[in-house]
Amino acid sequence: MTDPRAQPLSGDPAARVLVAGASGFTGALAAEIVWRHPRLELITVTSRSDAGTRLCDLYPRYRVPLELTELDLDSLEGIDAAIVAYPHGASAPTVAALRGLGALVVDLSADFRLRDLPTYERWYGEHGAPELLEGAVYGLTELYRDELRSAELVATPGCYPTASVLALAPLAERGLLTDVVIDAKQGVSGAGRGGGDAMHYVTMDENAFAYKTEGHRHQPEIEQELAVLGSAAPVTFVPHLLPLDQGELTSCYAQTSEPISKEEVQALYAERYADEPFVHAVDDPPGLRDVRDSNECRVYVTVTDRGRVLAFSAIDNLWKGASGQAVQNLNLMLGLDETEGLL
Repeated sequence: MTDPRAQPLSGDPAARVLVAGASGFTGALAAEIVWRHPRLELITVTSRSDAGTRLCDLYPRYRVPLELTELDLDSLEGIDAAIVAYPHGASAPTVAALRGLGALVVDLSADFRLRDLPTYERWYGEHGAPELLEGAVYGLTELYRDELRSAELVATPGCYPTASVLALAPLAERGLLTDVVIDAKQGVSGAGRGGGDAMHYVTMDENAFAYKTEGHRHQPEIEQELAVLGSAAPVTFVPHLLPLDQGELTSCYAQTSEPISKEEVQALYAERYADEPFVHAVDDPPGLRDVRDSNECRVYVTVTDRGRVLAFSAIDNLWKGASGQAVQNLNLMLGLDETEGLL
């Protein structure tokens, strides 16, 4: 009889993997994806607050039977790669230590997403390992696939930037954007397991609201990536919370430097994403149920009668917006097919 506690590997593993911070939403999902991955061996799952608890007892929907332990860098042996799911600011020192041990690292925090140190410090405070910023690869797979294949440290994008940049990338790459308004809506899991007062049932039930309307820290990340693609257009970004546990819908309203028809822009998106395994240009505006519990991003684009381009994208914020994309990137770092363990 097969041991139900044994990981269902297929052949020799490509890497032995640690998931640090596995008691949070993104860390737990990352551990689940690695556990059922045919080529990644999950060695250790760590948590300070829930040490001593099996992950499958903390999250019964996941089937990871490993006990959470406190991270002890001095006792780590045989770790090839790590996914770090720590809060912003707390992640960098651990990432630096893991890199010092020679492990490939995929970070789920914002600590290595922003290339400009003063910009990071403005939004997040003092950086814990600024010497690693230059070598970090931004982990939006569809834009940095070649760089990811040789990366040793990957900064997984935020969920809002993932959905927003994928919705706008074809226009930015053509230099067509002159002004962008992004209206983004997300379920409450985006705030993390701690949540805060805004996550209380009595606040969220039958309710929805905007927050951080005067400036959200994902805005500079979105602007950074659109600029890399060739668009320095100003971005207005407003996030909203929905009474859902997970999922994200982004509506982008773009002015373009030259007129473009609905047929032209839809052809542009269809061509850009034709060969992408997880990003699909679709014929109708996507819904959150379309992408639930998947690493998929669905994008729909059209043009109003006044010439404004509307681009809509839907992702699962815990999957393509975090843990799924982290494993997609780790696959590439290890020379595996990027879809392994994700389809």
